[in-house]
Amino acid sequence: MTTRLTILAAIREVAAEQGKTLAPLADDLPLMESGLDSLCFAILVARLEDALGADPFSEAHDGRLPITLGDLIAFYETARV
Repeated sequence: MTTRLTILAAIREVAAEQGKTLAPLADDLPLMESGLDSLCFAILVARLEDALGADPFSEAHDGRLPITLGDLIAFYETARV
C-alpha cells in the first residue's frame, strides 16, 4: 500500500473509532477542518509511525508542520526517503 493510501485509511479508521465525521478528504483540506481533534491526531501519528516506520515530527523539518492533508502526506513521504 502506498504512503498516501496508508494515511487515508488510518485517518478513516481513527475517525470511525472516535466517532468523528470527516470532511471530504482532499489534498487542500486544512487539517484543522478535517473533523479530527487533537486526540485523533495523536492516535493517527502513533499508528502511522508503526505502519510506515517513520516519525517525521521528531525529525528536523525547518520547524514547518503540515497544514493541509496534502502537506501531511508529503511530510510522511519525505520522511521515508
